[in-house]
Amino acid sequence: MHFLKRYRLEIGFFAFIVFLFFLSRLYNISSLPIFTDEAIYVRWSQIARYDANWRFISLTDGKQPSFVWLTMVFMRFIQDPLLAGRLVSVFAGLGSTIGLFFLGRELFRNRWIGIASSLLYVVFPMALVYDRMALYESLVGMFAIWSLFLAALLVRTLRLDVALILGMVIGSGVLTKTSGFFSIYLLPFTLLLLDWRKKERISRLLRWGGLVAVAVFLAYTAHTLQRLSPFYHIIEQKNSVFVYPFREWFDHPFRFLVGNLRGVWDWFITYVTWPGFFLMVGAFFIERKFFREKILVVIWFILPFVALALFARLLYPRFIFFMILPLLPLAAYTIYSLYKRIKNKVVLGVCFVLLAFLPLRADYFIITDFSHAPIPVSDLGQYINGWPAGGGVKEILSFLEKEAAKGKIHVATDGTFGSLSTYIIEIYLGDNTNVEKNGIWPIPPEIPPGLLEKAEKMPVFVIFNQIQADRLPTWPLTFIAKYRKGTGDWYMSLYKVDTEKIRK
Repeated sequence: MHFLKRYRLEIGFFAFIVFLFFLSRLYNISSLPIFTDEAIYVRWSQIARYDANWRFISLTDGKQPSFVWLTMVFMRFIQDPLLAGRLVSVFAGLGSTIGLFFLGRELFRNRWIGIASSLLYVVFPMALVYDRMALYESLVGMFAIWSLFLAALLVRTLRLDVALILGMVIGSGVLTKTSGFFSIYLLPFTLLLLDWRKKERISRLLRWGGLVAVAVFLAYTAHTLQRLSPFYHIIEQKNSVFVYPFREWFDHPFRFLVGNLRGVWDWFITYVTWPGFFLMVGAFFIERKFFREKILVVIWFILPFVALALFARLLYPRFIFFMILPLLPLAAYTIYSLYKRIKNKVVLGVCFVLLAFLPLRADYFIITDFSHAPIPVSDLGQYINGWPAGGGVKEILSFLEKEAAKGKIHVATDGTFGSLSTYIIEIYLGDNTNVEKNGIWPIPPEIPPGLLEKAEKMPVFVIFNQIQADRLPTWPLTFIAKYRKGTGDWYMSLYKVDTEKIRK
């Protein structure tokens, strides 16, 4: 009771932040159409939920399993499979919100900097995007933040219980994505926070080394769980799709560095915004205190950032999400320092409004009109305006459900593995006994004989997503509908095999 009374103001502020977090993440959460990767992960979760032999199904594509496992759990309580997957990200985002409070408080010894760090996460446009999607990124970010917090706490306290928890958190991170290993590789830099005074310096260093060894052992033990699957080796194969292996990188070590840096820097500034960037940099100039702590979070960002630019073969903005999060306490530090220094409340309010305008504007569009949101063009193309986006999915599924209510139908889709149109049918109509389905790829110029045979017995519908109108095959089809993807030039279209044309 004394604790609640003493910290009632801080508790009130943090409760408001949590309320604002859920409001921003849950409002209109289903308005964004399903994205191809979301469909893949949700479908894996469905399969793994009902068949224990496929609990490591994500490894068939070289993806770690923890997101799939968590989505399986949420599916027990949430009827809509996509919403179940997106709620995993929502609660991972909540974990990051809480983790940033502890990180900011631990690094800078100030509760209000911790609270400001949490608030910055809630309004951070990139966090808002990924906390509302059934993708790995929010979970990766949460484990990265908690790993950094616990690593900093470990080097300051040298406690076994902290080392054990740190090992479990890093282990969970590497079970989510290969980038979780950065939390191991960066551990030596936390020695910046070690008490380096001469008295017992060596013993403290040795104790830290022993505790870190315990944490790393636990993390690798968790990683080794994946060896239970015969598909474990595919992780390395998949990593090579996105990152150059050393043997290939040595052939062209810096050829793509400048281009990659330009790309990731542009994504960084677009999401962080220039005011946010200046807040982060300003932490080094507004006060000289906590210099080592500030350097630590910059290292936690800059080394993965440069490594990505050096080795990346294939880049997406979401890859830098977990790297940016440690920088938020820097911006919070500057905001808190401005609050202390600027005595004129009107001037202070104007400063905060100017700093918040661009992020809040982006947040507004992300929630209400995603296709026009001021975020990287590559993300807009993937999630709303391009072929991987799910514009038209709801309408086509509604039509097919009505047709299936009348009797048996057959649905053909343009694709097999990785095809949005194929996966949405499996996710939402897979249990419907009146719906037969098959994916076709590549699309042949002539209609497959099997579809002709089906069309004589039942209505046969064809969904084209990757194939657009100007490249449609010369099949005997009747157009039903097409749906534009956001503001782009891509459409999802629905056709019916026309038996009358066949007879002619």
